[in-house]
Amino acid sequence: MTFAGRTLSPAVVEALRYWPGVVHEVTPAPVDLAVLPPFFDELLAELPWWNRAWRITQVEPAYPRETPWNEGRQGVVEVSVPGTASCGVADTLPFSARVRFEHDRMIRFQAKLGDVVVGPSIAATGQPEPHPFGIVFSRLMDLRGISVREMARGSFRSYSTIRALRSGHFNPHRDVLAYVPEVLKMSAEDLAAIAGLDPEDTR
Repeated sequence: MTFAGRTLSPAVVEALRYWPGVVHEVTPAPVDLAVLPPFFDELLAELPWWNRAWRITQVEPAYPRETPWNEGRQGVVEVSVPGTASCGVADTLPFSARVRFEHDRMIRFQAKLGDVVVGPSIAATGQPEPHPFGIVFSRLMDLRGISVREMARGSFRSYSTIRALRSGHFNPHRDVLAYVPEVLKMSAEDLAAIAGLDPEDTR
């Protein structure tokens, strides 16, 4: 399931660009935020497992997470929209949506309902999601011009292990990353922070 490439209506774009909590030279005129709950409901309803009894019942103004610097506020923008989701009268949960868009084209949509994050998958349907360290590890190698062969030899690991780390099929842990910091010419503490590990886990 992907939400990228959707065309946003002018009313939705206007609501997503309404940021009264951000300092402006001129206070923005109020807009109709009522267009956002049905917009989010429609996106969530496309998820085959989504319980449609849950509805987004309230939203607050968006807050920009990423904005272009030019005054026209054109180009790529990412905003967070807090709110509430309800299923009947008694069941309510905090809701938050992140929408990244360019002009009227959506690039990414992610939502959080209570403690559960709902977002577009990277892997094919039914397949486990790759560990995010894989993308960063690949970029670190590529920026340094380190090939899979060089990393495998320098870290005393097999080619298949390095490829699995790059693809996110292997989780980073102490045994696998033992000599990786030396090959990348970075500290074990820095690599641990990037991988989301305790520093001692890379020693």
